[in-house]
Amino acid sequence: MLMSSNSSGSGSEARLQYGPNGFRVIRPGQHVFCAATGEAIPLADLRYWSVERQEPYASAQIAAEQLKP
Repeated sequence: MLMSSNSSGSGSEARLQYGPNGFRVIRPGQHVFCAATGEAIPLADLRYWSVERQEPYASAQIAAEQLKP
């Protein structure tokens, strides 16, 4: 994952591009919001997302529920 050490955007929502092995910061920030729950997820804690849907999830359980066929 590529993260900027720049502190601009501190306390704000980041904009990310999600890939199969990580994410790229498009707009710096401190967190993203879970697509299912709306919970703020600090970038340092972000582990689950959908590449196809380009959305983050707060936990593995939430990701599994969202991605069920």
